[in-house]
Amino acid sequence: MIVQQKQIDEIFDILAVRILVSSVKDCYAALGLVHNRWKPIPGRFKDYIAMPKPNMYQSIHTTVLGDNGEPFEIQIRTYEMHRIAEYGIAAHWKYKEGKVSGAVDDSEQKLAWLRQALEWQKEADDSVEFLNTVKVDLFDNQVFVFTPGGDVIELPAESTPLDFAFKIHTDIGIRCVGAKVNGKMVTIDHPLQNGDIVEIVTSANSSGPSVEWLKKCKTSGAKNKIRNWLRKADKDNDVSKGRTNINNYIKKKGYDPALVTKNAYILKAVKDFNCSSVNELFLQISRGGSTVSKLGQKLIEYYEADNQIKEKEPEQIEVKKKPVTRSSGQSENGIIVKGADNLLIRRATCCNPVPGDSIIGYISKGKGITVHRTDCANIRNIREEDRGRLIEVNWDSPNENRKYYADIQVVSEERKGLFKDISKVCDDYDLEVVGLNLTPGEPGTTNTLLTVEITDMHQIQRLLTALRQVEGVIKVFRPR
Repeated sequence: MIVQQKQIDEIFDILAVRILVSSVKDCYAALGLVHNRWKPIPGRFKDYIAMPKPNMYQSIHTTVLGDNGEPFEIQIRTYEMHRIAEYGIAAHWKYKEGKVSGAVDDSEQKLAWLRQALEWQKEADDSVEFLNTVKVDLFDNQVFVFTPGGDVIELPAESTPLDFAFKIHTDIGIRCVGAKVNGKMVTIDHPLQNGDIVEIVTSANSSGPSVEWLKKCKTSGAKNKIRNWLRKADKDNDVSKGRTNINNYIKKKGYDPALVTKNAYILKAVKDFNCSSVNELFLQISRGGSTVSKLGQKLIEYYEADNQIKEKEPEQIEVKKKPVTRSSGQSENGIIVKGADNLLIRRATCCNPVPGDSIIGYISKGKGITVHRTDCANIRNIREEDRGRLIEVNWDSPNENRKYYADIQVVSEERKGLFKDISKVCDDYDLEVVGLNLTPGEPGTTNTLLTVEITDMHQIQRLLTALRQVEGVIKVFRPR
C-alpha cells in the first residue's frame, strides 16, 4: 500500500485463491467456470499465459466479487507453471531433464531472458545500475503493446514510446522524432497502456537523443543506449572543438585556415604527431593548451614550404638539375619543361594540378620547379617582381600508372548519412578517398574537402557530376 500509494479499498488481492490444473486448456476452462460463478471486476483480468512476463512467469489472474460483495483474486495455472513461479527457471530445467521433445525450444525461450540480462550487464556503467535494471524488469508490472504489424511488445508499466522505439531497434530510437498511439500523434513521453498500437515517427535529419530523454524513459535498456550515444556524441563534439581551436589559432597568425589546414598538411601532421587518425589529432587539441600552438605552427610550416611564391629570394636563381636517367620523351612525374631536361619538378599542393589542367611552372632557388594550375590563387596574386620566375610547362603523354591527388570541395546541407552517400559515389567510380576535412559553413551547411586519388581529368569530371546528384549537396567544385 505504501509503495504503490494505494488505499485499502484499492487492494483486491488481500484474499486470493490459486487453482492448479493439468493443462493450458484446463486453465481457460476453469476461468470460464469462475466467471460463470462470480462476477468479474472490469480491468482486473491479466492473461500471462498468452503473454508471459520476461522472467517466464505464466498464470491467469482475475478478480471477482464474492458472495458477500467482497473482491478476491483468483490465480489459475498449470502445475508446471506453478513450479516455475515458486522455484524459478532453473528448477523447471531440472525437472525437464531427460525429455527430448521440445527441450531445445523450451530452453531457448528461458535463455532469452538471461541473454537480455547479460546485455544489460554489458551496457550498465556499474553493478548498482545493473541490479536496478534486473529489479525493474523482474518486479515491475508489464504492459503489452502492438506494432502496426501486429507484433506484441512487452514493456514495464508506464513505459513511453521512446522505450518502445529502442526495444524495436537502436537506430529507430536514435532517429525518433515523434510517435502515434492508436493513430493519434502523442509526445515521446506519453505513458503506454495495454493494447495500444504504437507507431514511431523517424527522421534522417533528427539531431539524436538529448540528456532530457533519460527522464522520458522507463526501461534501463533504453537509458543505456541513450547514454552510449551521448558518450559518442561528446567525442564527436570534442573533435569539432579541436578543429575550431586550430582554425582560430591560424586566423590569429594571419593565415587563411582553408589553405593551411588542407588534407595533405593534416595527414602529414597526423604522422609527425604519432597519431593513429585525424580524429585522434583533433581530440588532442580539443582542450586547448600548448598542443594547439605546436600543431598550428607545424601546419603553417608545411604551408610556407609549399608556398614558394611568397618567399623573398635573390634575383639570380640557379635551377638545380635532378640526376635522373630516363628514356627520351618521357618524364618521371608526367610534366615536361620546355627547353630543359632532367629538372627537379614537383606539383604544388595548394592547387594539386592533374593531367588536363592548364599549368605553369614557378622556379624556386634550390628547389627546382613547382607546377601550379594557371587559375591557382597563388599564381593570380603573384607579385610583379616575381613574374620572371614563371616558366612554361606541359603535361607529358598520358600514363595510367601515374597517380595524382586532387582536392574536391563539397558544400552541402547538414544531414546524417551525407558522408556515407559521398563515399558510395567515390566507391562506385573506384576512386580512393585519401583525405577528408569537414568544417562548418553557413548556418545549416557543411563544407567537405575531399582528397581523391585519380589518373586523369576525366575521372574528376565524372566524379563532380555524380556528387552534384547527391541529396543535400548544394555545390561541388575544385578549390583554387
